Amino acid sequence: MEEKKIFFAALLLVSTLLGSFGQLFFKMGVDAQSTSLLAGFILTGIIAYGVATLIYLYILGRSHLSWAYGFVGFSYIFTTILAFSVLGEAVGPERWAGVVIIAIGTALIGLS
Repeated sequence: MEEKKIFFAALLLVSTLLGSFGQLFFKMGVDAQSTSLLAGFILTGIIAYGVATLIYLYILGRSHLSWAYGFVGFSYIFTTILAFSVLGEAVGPERWAGVVIIAIGTALIGLS
């Protein structure tokens, strides 16, 4: 049973990471200067979101919603890190503190 939970947790991390990349590509698309870049980034974002959703639905069919949904907190963490590192967005200390708090809470949910 514990191996299954670790496998599902790993899949949920992949799902939330893909969702965060989807957000990144959406942002890059709306900021794109050319129509072809806009379309490419938006399409890539939709595909990332679609795969993330399929993974999430797979997990939902095999685990508790209250446990699986708790991993959504990782999307805030991943998206903030991507926005900071890829887009160069400024992230203040209060937001980083929030990310740390979310990480702790999400880890506690995952361990339950």
